[in-house]
Amino acid sequence: MDSETKHLLSLRAIRERAKIVWAAAQAGDLSHFDLHEDRLEDVAKFVLSVIERDFGPDKFDTIPPHGRWQHFEVGGVPRVANLIESWKSQGVSDEVEVTRRLIDLFFVSVLLDAGAGDVWRYVEPGTENKYERSEGIAVASLYMFNEFAFTTGKIPAVNGQGLVNLSADALAAGFQSSGSNEMLGVESRAALLQSLGTSLLDHPKVFGEEGRPGNVVDYMLKHAGASDDLDVLVLWDALQDVLIPSWPKDRTTVNGVPVGDAWPLSTLQKKATTTTAGIQPFHKLTQWLTYSLMVPFQRLLKKRWANSDALTALAEYRNGGLFVDLGAITLKPEALEKGLKASGQELPLFDASDDVIVEWRALTLGLLDAVYEKIVASIEERYKVHLSMAQVLEAGTWKSGREIAAQKRPTTKSSPILMRSDGTLF
Repeated sequence: MDSETKHLLSLRAIRERAKIVWAAAQAGDLSHFDLHEDRLEDVAKFVLSVIERDFGPDKFDTIPPHGRWQHFEVGGVPRVANLIESWKSQGVSDEVEVTRRLIDLFFVSVLLDAGAGDVWRYVEPGTENKYERSEGIAVASLYMFNEFAFTTGKIPAVNGQGLVNLSADALAAGFQSSGSNEMLGVESRAALLQSLGTSLLDHPKVFGEEGRPGNVVDYMLKHAGASDDLDVLVLWDALQDVLIPSWPKDRTTVNGVPVGDAWPLSTLQKKATTTTAGIQPFHKLTQWLTYSLMVPFQRLLKKRWANSDALTALAEYRNGGLFVDLGAITLKPEALEKGLKASGQELPLFDASDDVIVEWRALTLGLLDAVYEKIVASIEERYKVHLSMAQVLEAGTWKSGREIAAQKRPTTKSSPILMRSDGTLF
């Protein structure tokens, strides 16, 4: 792999390219969107009001980092704590093994966590509680995990062969997907996990001979040695090594090498001087996975993370939709017309790889950085508390994007811009 292609897989490239798009937005030189920078203050105030409502004035330090853990606890049920307690009651007292099991669970749950659609709901067994979207996927994946759906072993875990053996029918059954309760992209999600299983088995240095995601715990602890600090960049490289071969084969390639969630973008291509300079990387699910896996290391093993600021905001439809719904960005007339024609409805529709969506996602990263600065400055001035990007994503922008969508579209709660999903990207 040449250095330019390898750079596309890095966290640094995500932010570097997004800054170019942001500069184009400020200059009015985007292909599909117009930026209304004067509205960013309104967005920041709205997000800040949500954070203050839920955590002010003296609970800001309790905001968890953005991660999968919270989704398992939808409905106020401490499912993760209950799970840990059940393992310990069975004699699993080793915190490292408990962490391995949580990493196993979080790994598959995050990779299943792309848009489920506006119709799908999951009814938790033994209850009448219905959950949708990310939380529904989390709870469904937890039940499948406890039923050994992702392993060939005899403990609740994940291993490579278990994922290879997973069928689309089994995944559909586990997620209660049916004609009247359809979850988007079930076959694509199953194919992703099957491909992941093969890749895990191909990387025994990190994941062991059985291809267990939880073995990354041992890898990270060994790499850190006696230090209490773990390196996000080491974890990132390990995840990219195993995930890049796992993604669908129809994604972007450079000289025959797949580069994952990275896409050609006209805004960048206008100024590109090399083969790869016109490609915008996001690696959204890998970043979401990284954010999520960091938490068990912190909570159970009391480890700290170095280089966590290398992670970026997440370019997905809740964060991006926030800025559309609050008028900070608008589609240019020709792009809007194209999207409305494709949907035949009131909201525009595009393929996930369409240049419109790629530009929206790249623009979202710049918008989130700009709003993050405003929010952090306000909270530091008023409350003498500093919030990380992971905390603002969790308590602020993602939640605000969801809430404004529910206000504007109470029936579907959908994004203001629709995407055709294969269940493996957003």
